[in-house]
Amino acid sequence: MLTYFRNLGLGIVTVLNSMGIAWRHLFTPSVTLQYPTVRWTMPEGSRMRLFNKIEDCIGCGQCSRTCPTECITVQTEKRGKDEPEIFASNGAAIKLRTYVFDIDMTRCCYCGLCTFTCPTRCLVMTGAYEYSVYDKDLHIYHFAKEKSLADKTPKEPSTGKP
Repeated sequence: MLTYFRNLGLGIVTVLNSMGIAWRHLFTPSVTLQYPTVRWTMPEGSRMRLFNKIEDCIGCGQCSRTCPTECITVQTEKRGKDEPEIFASNGAAIKLRTYVFDIDMTRCCYCGLCTFTCPTRCLVMTGAYEYSVYDKDLHIYHFAKEKSLADKTPKEPSTGKP
């Protein structure tokens, strides 16, 4: 009989304790964020989407070599001697023509190793964190603007004879 009343008293104390916690949280301000209209400010140094300022890229390929998931594809070729010299914003001479610079963000693990090894600091992680799409192919970003010299050479016209 004693254990019955002890358990009954323990049940009442437990209910009163939980009701006290509920009343305390009832009058505290809400921390819910109304997401589509209000967004959190992301902390400095957050790792988000990769962006390459291709005008400053010297085509060294350090980023693609250090990427653990191999999500960066870089293809370059030497510039011709008759072409004018081009310099990056930090003064480095651009001696290679970068005709393929693709980043597959579906394979990126957001480690940031590629941004640390870039000598011209043209590869950065932006603050954009909302880039969902329906098609997976839209997460492959193509940054190169120049064409390969092999693509620029005119092809011989066919004579039509076998």
